[in-house]
Amino acid sequence: MRIVSLIASATEIACALGFRDQLVGRSHECDFPPGIQNLPVCTAPKFDVHGSSRDIDDRVKSTLQNEISVYDVDDEILKNLRPDVILTQTQCEVCAVSLKDVERALAVGPASRAGPRSVEGEKVRFGSPDLPISTPRIVSLFPNCLADVWADIERVADALNCPDRGIELVAQLQSRISVIADRAAREPNKPTVACLEWLDPLMAAGNWMPELVQLAGGVNLFGEKGKHSPWMSWDDLLARDPDVIIATPCGFDLDKTRQEMATLRNKPEWGRLKAVCTGRVAITDGNQFFNRPGPRLVESLEILAEILLPQVFRFGHSLQAWRFC
Repeated sequence: MRIVSLIASATEIACALGFRDQLVGRSHECDFPPGIQNLPVCTAPKFDVHGSSRDIDDRVKSTLQNEISVYDVDDEILKNLRPDVILTQTQCEVCAVSLKDVERALAVGPASRAGPRSVEGEKVRFGSPDLPISTPRIVSLFPNCLADVWADIERVADALNCPDRGIELVAQLQSRISVIADRAAREPNKPTVACLEWLDPLMAAGNWMPELVQLAGGVNLFGEKGKHSPWMSWDDLLARDPDVIIATPCGFDLDKTRQEMATLRNKPEWGRLKAVCTGRVAITDGNQFFNRPGPRLVESLEILAEILLPQVFRFGHSLQAWRFC
């Protein structure tokens, strides 16, 4: 089987299911597990991804004013890879290549001139004068909460003809989560938490993050389970004054997040926040953990548990995946 994954979380899901050797193409963001970077890259952003949070936000918004997508899918590379299965997503068209991007890339050649209609599980025909027509199956993931992530893992497993592996993997992940959640639930004092998915402008973490915070023993103040991450104001943060602030910027590693925290530290009121005064502001590698709805969300929960209840949990993620600042 030949698999192309156009989203980092799906790549991790496919590898966790035992299909690392069947992956033949990836997105520009797929970088885990190690060695996956050697695969052909099928996508690229249409904007410069370097710079500050504000710079990137401005470029994304500017691109969307003139383009229908912020990503390119290389249809020639995709065709030449001749995939049997293409993994993509419809959860967020800004964070990663989406189903619509794949549809536009496949709408080439006489076999698909009318444009494909790629829904989950449906096959789309494409080809060229030099290549026979192939019919890859497009599997589009839509993870808005933890239950959706488990369903997506099983959906990928079904598409790869290994449903039992999907069920087993989900059971293993849920078991690890339950151990942490049960222990955290016994703690009487639960800190209030603000998880920041973007720093300038401010955005709270939504989707699966409120669930993870609760499971790790915290009280989530911003963002709702199963709903997209909401914009928030500086006044919102000051008014709620959380016990713990956790920065998980989408696409940023630990060093980049540390640099971007200057945006908040330069605010005159920053030093008055409870979390700042008590030294409970944490920065994380959001790119590798919190922004990817795949198997490593369990490690994300471990990180949150270490941050929120350091007297109880020590998984060894400190300094590598997160640190207090």
